[in-house]
Amino acid sequence: MNRIPMKRVLAAFLVLCILTLTTVYAEVTQDDIDAAKDELDKLEDQKDNAENAAENYAGEREKLNGDLNSLNGQLQSIAASMNELEGKIANKEFEIAAATDSLAAAELKSADQYENMKRRIQFMYENGNTSLLVALFESGSISEFLNRAAYISDINQYDREKLEEFETLQREIAENKQKLEADRNELLALRTDMEDKQNTVNSLIQATRANLSNAEANLAGALGNIEDIEEKIRKMEEYERQLEEQKAKEDAARLAAIKEQEAEDTSGVIYIPEESDLYLLGAIIQCEAEGEPYEGKLAVGSVVLNRVKSSYFPNTISGVIYQSGQFSPVASGRYEYRLQAGVNEECMRAAQEVLDGNITLNCLFFRTNNGIITGIVIGNHVFY
Repeated sequence: MNRIPMKRVLAAFLVLCILTLTTVYAEVTQDDIDAAKDELDKLEDQKDNAENAAENYAGEREKLNGDLNSLNGQLQSIAASMNELEGKIANKEFEIAAATDSLAAAELKSADQYENMKRRIQFMYENGNTSLLVALFESGSISEFLNRAAYISDINQYDREKLEEFETLQREIAENKQKLEADRNELLALRTDMEDKQNTVNSLIQATRANLSNAEANLAGALGNIEDIEEKIRKMEEYERQLEEQKAKEDAARLAAIKEQEAEDTSGVIYIPEESDLYLLGAIIQCEAEGEPYEGKLAVGSVVLNRVKSSYFPNTISGVIYQSGQFSPVASGRYEYRLQAGVNEECMRAAQEVLDGNITLNCLFFRTNNGIITGIVIGNHVFY
């Protein structure tokens, strides 16, 4: 049995200690990054909620403005109708006054005609001590007698016709006045209804204005909340950038160990995908590289498969994805959200290609390309 020299044992132990310390320190930094991403995701959710609230308030404001315009239009229409109605009422009042005057004049004429008739009768029948019969018989001739009799008859007929004419006129004027008064009462009732509608619309306008004021205040508050959240997001993004830079520096410091891991021969490792692997892989590709070119999506999927085949990582896709401190979307909850919301067609296609064997690079890590780590640059990522 060959003995391993003590110096080699000590050297190996020292390397192991260095790697262990580096790994622990790197994991702590990754935890910080994950915590920052988690906080950032929460802020993004808050921003989405605030934007939704602002959109709702803006929609409510738009609707209330529409309602207010409609109510103002109704109020103008009512005002126009009331003005027209007031004109009709004034005309009816004028017609009623005219009918009242006409009726009074007709009654006065009728009374005068009646008095004149009485005076004529009194004159004809009671003229001194001479009766109508005496007056007739005092006629000098039959012709005069007939003339006097016809004259008396004509007077009586004239008086009767005039009385009947004035009575008919009074009745017609009275009926017309009664109709005019009925029309006026209808117009007055209509005016009352209009006034009620006007009061109702005015109340609705006041309520709508109050609601509109509240909606505008809520909208202003929501917009202010969005600004506050966006400021927090900017600070968190800057903090995350700093953490990413720090993590990149740490990875750069242990790049030799990473290259040693990548140098492992995994050509003989065969991985048979599980039924759920396609969807899991597509989801992590979308979370990490949704805005990246298709080549970048294939590269992210290749990193996952390379880890599965490496002895330094779990030997299943789910194990690699859910390994603690590795993929920030898993820590932040975005990955679970993506699994529930669904994966787009392009990311699923890239995942299928990778599972079918299209491994485009042999890297085990990738980060946002900030110029610290040297590697294969695809889009906004550097693979190493």
